[in-house]
Amino acid sequence: MNLTERELMALEECMCREQIVIRKYRLYAEQCTDAQLKATCNQLADKHQQHFNTLMGYLQ
Repeated sequence: MNLTERELMALEECMCREQIVIRKYRLYAEQCTDAQLKATCNQLADKHQQHFNTLMGYLQ
């Protein structure tokens, strides 16, 4: 699939935002002392990692 320059820019922006969210949730998980909250943060980070991977698939 050939993407336009505009589509590529939008895709890059989405991927950048996903990376930021992943980093934030991982950081939150590291700082959590509550096991349930830590697990939730890691689950959210994993979900956003899946989103990132899906977006990356559009580039391949």
